[in-house]
Amino acid sequence: MGYMVDGIYHVGDDVTQTLPNGEWERSRSTVRHRIGDQDFPAEASRYHLFVAWNCPWAHRALLIRAIMGLDDITVSYARPNRNDQGWIFDAEGAYSDALLGARAVHEVYSADPMQYTGRLTVPVLWDKVRGRIVSNESADIIRMLNAAFDGPDLYPSAHQGQIDDWNTLIYDTVNNGVYRAGFAAAQEPYEKAAHQVFETLDKIDAHLGEHEYLCGDQFTEADLRLFPTLARFDVAYHYAFRCNLRKISDYAHLWPYAKRIYAMPGVAQTVRLDIYKRGYFSASEKRNPLGIIPIGPTVDWS
Repeated sequence: MGYMVDGIYHVGDDVTQTLPNGEWERSRSTVRHRIGDQDFPAEASRYHLFVAWNCPWAHRALLIRAIMGLDDITVSYARPNRNDQGWIFDAEGAYSDALLGARAVHEVYSADPMQYTGRLTVPVLWDKVRGRIVSNESADIIRMLNAAFDGPDLYPSAHQGQIDDWNTLIYDTVNNGVYRAGFAAAQEPYEKAAHQVFETLDKIDAHLGEHEYLCGDQFTEADLRLFPTLARFDVAYHYAFRCNLRKISDYAHLWPYAKRIYAMPGVAQTVRLDIYKRGYFSASEKRNPLGIIPIGPTVDWS
């Protein structure tokens, strides 16, 4: 994937961070300014997103944009598969960057004068006026867009404690849990992570037997943060990451819940099942050395 040191790009694998016991640990995002600060006011048509369809963290940003109707936030989509330059753009077409003319996401980071050091991740929220990165942390991006612009409030004060509790559980054991299982380098940490995934999914399914959404009858940030994992689960994580005790479509309450979210205005346009399969089954020395992409499964979200 590559990484940067003091604004200089280096080719190399800086993604898989394997601990001595075989567990996998995700690096933290480090660019964390906020819309609403003095340098980054909440102005229409001022901001731009750099995303990739495959990335579930970028999917969060696409969801908040769609659900809140923030069409004035423009978007550049990277190609579905990375190479030694990381996430890349074509010169033209659906996977080009019309804003900066970047050919790779690392060029977006180097366009900011901060001399970035770290992983080259998406989403990136860009200020078109200052020519600066606002944030590369998806959790911050969805929270600040919700607070800064008009639209449905996905972090209502009455449910903030409950939302934060769900977010913590779901991030640790589901959003990131599937990656801890898929990138584990030993049997024990794989089994630990995979079992945690399904323990939490089982808990959510039971909860949804009595509630429409995670926080009652209102769709919130907690639901938004869960959905990208649900969207990828049956076509990617179940097979490629060996999270195969059950599929989301096997759950009595979780599957109808996922389809309700999919049916919300604008959400279906943020989901690309074909790209998920291409990305998660791309050639990988550890996970899929031949790079053969399966023809199934067929998942009916209608």
